[in-house]
Amino acid sequence: MDMSTSSPVITDPVSISPPLLGSLTSNLMPFSVMSGGCSSPGMNVSASRRTIEEVLVNGLLDAMKSSSPRKKHNLAFSPGDSPDEDPAYTAWMSKCPSALTFFKQIVANAQGRKIAVFLDYDGTLSPIVDDPDKAFMSPAMRAAVRNVAKYFPTAIVSGRSRKKVSEFVKLKELYYAGSHGMDIVTSAAEHNTEKGKEANLFQPAFEFLPMIDEVSKSLLEATSGIEGANVENNKFCVSVHYRNVAEKDWEVVARLVNEVLEAFPRLKVTNGRMVLEVRPVIDWDKGKAVEFLLQSLGLNDSENVIPIYIGDDRTDEDAFKVLRERNCGYGILVSQVPKDTEALYSLRDPSEVMGFLNALVRWKKHSL
Repeated sequence: MDMSTSSPVITDPVSISPPLLGSLTSNLMPFSVMSGGCSSPGMNVSASRRTIEEVLVNGLLDAMKSSSPRKKHNLAFSPGDSPDEDPAYTAWMSKCPSALTFFKQIVANAQGRKIAVFLDYDGTLSPIVDDPDKAFMSPAMRAAVRNVAKYFPTAIVSGRSRKKVSEFVKLKELYYAGSHGMDIVTSAAEHNTEKGKEANLFQPAFEFLPMIDEVSKSLLEATSGIEGANVENNKFCVSVHYRNVAEKDWEVVARLVNEVLEAFPRLKVTNGRMVLEVRPVIDWDKGKAVEFLLQSLGLNDSENVIPIYIGDDRTDEDAFKVLRERNCGYGILVSQVPKDTEALYSLRDPSEVMGFLNALVRWKKHSL
């Protein structure tokens, strides 16, 4: 790693073999429940199984509702404005204040220390849109991220496939961690590999690729009759988007996802913003990805490094939690509604994210 610049440079490309890539295991129970094992004499297995399935479906439906707040009107304001807010949001802001309001305190703590920037994509760098294939970032946001990467090691950590999110961002000077951190690479532009190729750093779910392809096809077929349902194969995970599904059909989505996963006991489902994420049952998440990237960048010294992670989704909480437990850096949640979070600060929407990134660049320029 060349620490004379902020760009990610790998002096010795890492070669990971498939057995090592798939070596991570987890003690988590698989999402689907197998019959037997819990039965007792005289127990009606079929009835018990139906009861368990109902519990799973209802639990999944509750999670879908709780993680999918009703749409709010889009607040049009510039960073620093203070529009009237509802009392609940105002109270929440006292616990998770604006990163713009506290910007001076944040950078004051970073004096003489290295900053590393980690960014989610959807809802952070781009607006949340009805069609996930049209979640484009603005030219102004791209310029802001490019400028940040000139001064600080910068990584995109997204639930999207690494290929898709890199096509959205279109910046070669970044690290990309796709599939919730299960596919981490760095650009070939910054190290000595054959031109046009990338060096895989880590793919802990490598062995699950055939299974992910299979479950993606099964989910696509199962939900084909639900208007508005969208199944997205993100290489190491599958997203079932229900943003455009009528709420009365959410239970059908939950039931179908549960039924499909019964055949895949090594996969689990988690919920995000209007999306169900089908993922391998391994001990890996965005928090683990941040730790891996910090170590790979030679930035694992918590005394001299300030990681800043900005994200809007439930899956970003794993990264916020890691920073809080390490007692270093800042998690910043992007949200216009109150949420339980491990983040220390908040920003309302991508426009405020861009304002924060631009402020970070201005501060760095003035401090040189």
